[in-house]
Amino acid sequence: MPSKFENQSAVNDQSGLLRQLRIDSSERDAAAAGGASRQRLVARAALAAVAVAVAVIAGGLVYWKWHGQRFTVETAIAVTASATQGPSAILQASGYVTARRQATVSAQITGKLKEVLIEEGEHVRAGQILARLDDSAYQASVAQAHSQLLAARALEGQIQGQLAQARRDTQRYQDLIDRNLVSRQSLESTQTQEATLAAQVQVQRKQIELAQATLRGAQVQLDYCTVRAPFSGVIVAKAAQAGEIISPISAGGGFTRTGVGTIVDMDSLEIEVDVNEAYINRVASGQPAQALLDAYPDWKIPAHVIAIIPTADRNKATVKVRVALDQKDPRILPDMGIRVSFLEQTAAGKAAPAAVAGVLVPSTAVVSSAVAGAGSVIYVVAGDRVRVQSVTPGQVYGDLRSITGIAAGTKVVRVPPGEIRDGAAIAITNAGNSQ
Repeated sequence: MPSKFENQSAVNDQSGLLRQLRIDSSERDAAAAGGASRQRLVARAALAAVAVAVAVIAGGLVYWKWHGQRFTVETAIAVTASATQGPSAILQASGYVTARRQATVSAQITGKLKEVLIEEGEHVRAGQILARLDDSAYQASVAQAHSQLLAARALEGQIQGQLAQARRDTQRYQDLIDRNLVSRQSLESTQTQEATLAAQVQVQRKQIELAQATLRGAQVQLDYCTVRAPFSGVIVAKAAQAGEIISPISAGGGFTRTGVGTIVDMDSLEIEVDVNEAYINRVASGQPAQALLDAYPDWKIPAHVIAIIPTADRNKATVKVRVALDQKDPRILPDMGIRVSFLEQTAAGKAAPAAVAGVLVPSTAVVSSAVAGAGSVIYVVAGDRVRVQSVTPGQVYGDLRSITGIAAGTKVVRVPPGEIRDGAAIAITNAGNSQ
C-alpha cells in the first residue's frame, strides 16, 4: 500500500504536467498577432497577382488591337492621269486580247526528247535552249563526216607529193633531151604523168569541198536536236515531256508530239473586237479608245485603233478592228475578254485638256493624319500589312483625286478604317487591282 509521501509525489507530478500544457496568455496573444499578419500578407499577394494579370491582359489587348488585329479592306491601284477630262464614247464593242507574236515551238527533225527545260509561266529570251533531243546518231554522223574530210585532205597531200616528183622528173628528162641522151617518148610519158597528177589534185580538192559540205550538213542536223526560243516571251503551254517522240509533222493519231511548248510575246498583246458593220463608219485608224477587262471592270486602260481589217464576216455582219494597248501591264493576259469604248477624236485646233500631275487614286483613300506635321496620308499595301505614306493632294475629278508622292501602280487602301495604323495587318476583300 502506497505511503502518504508517495501519493503526494504523484499529485505533484500531475500538477506539473497540467502546468506544462497550459498556454501562457502572452504566447497566445503573439500567436494571434502572427496569424493576422500572415492573412494580410496573403491578401496583399493575391491583390498583386490580380493587378499583374490585369496588366498582362490589358497589354495583350492593346498589342492585339494595334498589331494582331486584322482589318478587312478594299484596295485600289494608283493610275497615271492623262487629262482632267476625256472625250466621250461614241461606240462600244467586245472582243479578246490577242498576241501578234505567238509560236508553238517544235524541232525541225523527228526524234526522242532527252530534256525539256521549260515550265508554264517561265520567261525566256531569244535563243534560249528550250529542249534537247537524243543526238547520239547525229553525233556519229558528224564524226564520220569529219573523218572523211581528214582522209580527203591526206589523199590530197599524197597526190601533191607525187605531182612534185613528176615535175622534177619532167625537168630532168627535158635536160637529157637537150643533150640527146634519152628519147622524146620518155619525156612525153613524164609530162603525161605530171598532167594526170595535177588533174587528180583538182579532183581531190573537190572531194575535200564535198567532205566539208557533208560535215556542215551533219552539224546542222546535230544542231536541230537543240530546240531554241525564236523570240523573247513567256511560256504559256508545255506540250511534251522528256522521253516522248517529237516531230514537225503530225503522226496522224499516233503518240508523236508536234510541239514542245507555246511562247507568247507579251509586248505584242493587242485587242481584236468585232464591230457591227452598221457602225463601222464611226471607227477610224488612230482613233483614241478605252478598254475595260472583264476581270478588272473598274480599271480603264488607254488604247487606240491600229487598223480596220478590210473584210467583213457575212455570218455575224461584223468587221474586225485591231486596237493597241497604250499601257502594258502583267495583268493583261492573252484571250482575256475585254470591252472597248471608241472615243471622240479631238477636233483640229481645239486645245487639249490640261495634263494632270501625279497619279489618281480614290478620293476616300486620302485621309488626314493625326501625327503633327504629317498632313495628308494614304495607306500603301505591303503584303498583308499597310504602311503610312505622306502625299500631296491635288484636284478632285469625280470620285478620284490627284496626288503626288507615290508611283503609278501602287496598291492603296480604298477606304482606310478609322482605327487602322501603320503596320496594321489587313485582309483584302477585292482583287486589289481595280481603280
